[in-house]
Amino acid sequence: MLGMGPLLLVLCISAVAAAFAWIASLISHEHSWVDRLWSVLPVVYVWLFALAAGLGDTRLTVMAILVTAWGLRLTYNFARKGGYRGVEDYRWAILRERMSEPAFAVFNLLFIVVAQNAVLVLIALPAWTAYRHPSPFGAYDIVLTVLFVGMLVGETVADQQQWAFQLRKRAELEAGRRPRRQFLDTGLFRCSRHPNYFFELAQWWIVFLFGAVAADLRVEWTLIGPVLLTVLFVGSTRFTEAISAERYRDYADYQERTSMIVPWWPRKQRG
Repeated sequence: MLGMGPLLLVLCISAVAAAFAWIASLISHEHSWVDRLWSVLPVVYVWLFALAAGLGDTRLTVMAILVTAWGLRLTYNFARKGGYRGVEDYRWAILRERMSEPAFAVFNLLFIVVAQNAVLVLIALPAWTAYRHPSPFGAYDIVLTVLFVGMLVGETVADQQQWAFQLRKRAELEAGRRPRRQFLDTGLFRCSRHPNYFFELAQWWIVFLFGAVAADLRVEWTLIGPVLLTVLFVGSTRFTEAISAERYRDYADYQERTSMIVPWWPRKQRG
């Protein structure tokens, strides 16, 4: 199938994945199907470019290995939260309640299915840049590899801190006690309300930089991938935090003193 060209193959797989997610959402009446593909499709896409190069391009092979590590970590974290057992993202249920049925049907098709699948293709396209501009693996690539691994470790730590907190909170609730903390604001979450999002975004900006290095440090149009991913994360975060602020009385104070995504020293609160 690689004879059809890796980019065309990526686009075909993306179209099939989008059709599957849309049809599955119509049958199951739940809308987390793209979430279940999120950690898998970019791995497939990057490996297709690496395989099209015959695994002879060191940069592309390293990119594929790094993205695979990203995918394995994210798949594990998603699975332990019940993502593959039919647990739907709670935000979709809230949106269904706030939108009319026809409006949500359009939102499901155009945003949840089509737009998100397009983003998954775009963030992987720096591998296409590297495929079109083969060059020796150099010092810049080594630095980017180390940075990617560092961001991967950071996201692993952040997700583990959140997971441990949620387990403790659930245990308190099951014991009939009110948890002392309703949301996590310690550890990495003391410096960022969403450190896992920061590390996630950083990894895909690094993937873009691999492509830029391959193209002799030119800013390629594939910049649109990490830009759109950042916009998606910021928009999703604002919606999530609006829900949290409604649920938890102290969340507004946390927002005031703590950076939203980029880790920073906590601010002093007014008054």
